[in-house]
This record gives sequence, C-alpha cells and structure tokens, in this order.
Amino acid sequence: MKKVVFILCVCAMFSSYAKAQDEKPKTYIDVAGIYEGDTIAWFQLRPVYIFAPRKFKNNKERQEYTKLVRDVKKTYPYARKITEAIIETYEYMETLPTEKEKQKYLEDVQKFMMDEYKPQMKKMTKNQGKILVKLVDRECNTSSYNIVKAIVGSFKAGVYQTFAGLFGNSLKTKYDPEGKDAEIEAIVIQIEQGTVDYYYSINYHGYKK
Repeated sequence: MKKVVFILCVCAMFSSYAKAQDEKPKTYIDVAGIYEGDTIAWFQLRPVYIFAPRKFKNNKERQEYTKLVRDVKKTYPYARKITEAIIETYEYMETLPTEKEKQKYLEDVQKFMMDEYKPQMKKMTKNQGKILVKLVDRECNTSSYNIVKAIVGSFKAGVYQTFAGLFGNSLKTKYDPEGKDAEIEAIVIQIEQGTVDYYYSINYHGYKK
C-alpha cells in the first residue's frame, strides 16, 4: 500500500495548505417575484433521486455492494476536499509572478501536508485509492492527470502518472457515471442527498437467500 501513499498524499497536500472549504451545496435557491402587486417568495428545490431496491443474485454480490458503499463513503469527502484544494492551489499559483516562487510554494505544500495526511492515506486499500481517483475526476469534471498537469507542469504530472501505474491504477482514469461507474454514481448521489444509509439498509436487509 506504500506505493499508493505518494500519489494520494500529493493530491491531499493541497487541501489544508490551500485552506479549501468543504461547503455543502445549497438545498434550494430562494427567489422573490411579484404577483398581483404582492411580493411572493418561491423556492427551487434540488432534485431528489429515487432508487429502486437492489436485487442481488447471491450473498457474494451483497457483500461486494457493502464494500463499495463503505469505500465510496470513506473516499468521497477526500475527493471533495482534494478537488477544491487543487483548484484553489492552481488559482493561487497563477498569482505568483515567477516559476521559482510557484515551485517554492508547491514544495512548501508538499512538506507541510506530508505529515498531515500520510497516516490517513496509509489506511486506504488499493480499491479505495482507485475510487478516490475516479471521484476526483468526477468532481473536477476532467481527468485528474490534466488537473495535476495544470498545477505542477508536464514533467511532475508524468512522475505522478508513473507512481499511479505502480499500483495498477492510472491518473488518466475516466469516470463513467452512466457505464461501469454507475453504481458508484448512485451511491455518491445518495450521499449528497443524505439517503445513503437508508438505501443501504433497504438493499442489505432486503436480500433473500
């Protein structure tokens, strides 16, 4: 698992040092309108997604689902923070006048955050590392590799890509919410709308041998 640590720590380094804020999305947008001379407020609610109960073929499928829910719940908060930090770090580095100052800032970030996040990242499994990269891609709506490349340049991104390959993953991994990652997407949506435990309970206990 040591091989996973470097790439994940590098991403996570940006979080605290860049002071990223993990803000929850608004539940609604309030707007006021005029109707027959009166000011009336109306609210646009966020979409609520309803999911049909899962049907498992056997106990093995149910256990795999249990592990996936666990892994997504563990990695999604990291993906949110990492994405916000990557963007904020990139924006801040754009304000620095010289490449030397940008490099110095990045080195400071790495030094400061290694001790902060390394113990947490070491606890992640190989599969959780893969899911984290996918979720960063989801949050950035682009390749994790391209985001890193924008921050530290082509050479360093190539180094990170090499390290990622050592544990069977790739920073160029594309998130596919309508295909192979549809199940992860469903769990993420459930997390975002606060229903993940509800659906997990229905799916897990609804299984019949």
